Amino acid sequence: MATGTPPRSAPARVHAPSPVCPHAPRRLATGRGDRWWLRPLGTALFLGGLTAYALWAAVQASHYAVGHYVSPLYSPCVAADCGPHTTVALIGRWWRWSPALAVVAVPVGVRATCYYYRTLYYRSFWLSPPACAVAEPHRRAGGESRFPLVLQNVHRYFWAASVLVAMMLTADTVEAFRFAGGIGVGLGTGIILVNTAAFWAYLLSCHACRHLVGGGLRALAAHPWRRWSWRAVSRLNAHHGLCALISLPLVMVTDLYVRLDAAGVITDPHLVFGH
Repeated sequence: MATGTPPRSAPARVHAPSPVCPHAPRRLATGRGDRWWLRPLGTALFLGGLTAYALWAAVQASHYAVGHYVSPLYSPCVAADCGPHTTVALIGRWWRWSPALAVVAVPVGVRATCYYYRTLYYRSFWLSPPACAVAEPHRRAGGESRFPLVLQNVHRYFWAASVLVAMMLTADTVEAFRFAGGIGVGLGTGIILVNTAAFWAYLLSCHACRHLVGGGLRALAAHPWRRWSWRAVSRLNAHHGLCALISLPLVMVTDLYVRLDAAGVITDPHLVFGH
């Protein structure tokens, strides 16, 4: 029988303790040393101020038109009470509220459900996320698959309705060149023209427009017209955020100009070239 060191028994396996999940970081906790909160705060003040003005102007029901100038917040005017500024009388004189309330849901809806504006107000009003490397104040993220955020999916329908509104704004722009003495141009004409062009740029640069033009195809090469359109819209799409930021305050500036002119606070400088 062989002698020697007796075999050692296998050492008992020691199980490491299960890792414990660290506590969730404190809300808005961050190691950043810069003033990261300035951007969401500025965005909140920007959007909040414009929204407050739009709501105030939309319920006034007065001073929204003067001569052939019509505020974009009230266009198209579908209430019979709009008088000579009625685009089409879809609502009779029984409508006792502001004419703007009959159409304001379309431009508000297309912007509220817009991908770019979602980023802005998610980060500024809901702080989701507030900024890079900053802890969210929400314990869980529900996404856009549940009510009410699931309604963001109707953006394409608001976009289609907004194209009709843009057509009406274009008609208002043409009317803005008409004066009592004939065809002319005024400061208000230029403001209305720029506002309409900015709204068209916002709509045509939209992701929904890009999908409508080039989506649903197996090969763009087989559809040269749609390929050209898709490329043109894609170039605009790269500047969609800029178009969104420019077009929104222009609506308020145009309404304010028309409102001040209608109230007699200012006088529109213009030149009339005759009939």
